[in-house]
Amino acid sequence: MADKLRTTQQLEALQNKYIGTGHADTTKFEWTSNIARDSYASYVGHPPLLQYMSLALGDASREETRVRCIEGMVRPVGPPPEVQD
Repeated sequence: MADKLRTTQQLEALQNKYIGTGHADTTKFEWTSNIARDSYASYVGHPPLLQYMSLALGDASREETRVRCIEGMVRPVGPPPEVQD
């Protein structure tokens, strides 16, 4: 029983520390948005990957691809969350 409690407390501590890990009330929309934003941040933060993506997308420069990724981080991903009455 103590192991289960300790594991639960460690999970809660991680969820409080790292927003992208989610929690029991995380919606599918929030989860997919966090994954997309983390992916875009990784692409922007790794210049060789950004260069590869720029070449694959046919952009004229790595800067255009970087701007596209940053804009993608700002936009919401997927359908808007459902409004609950």
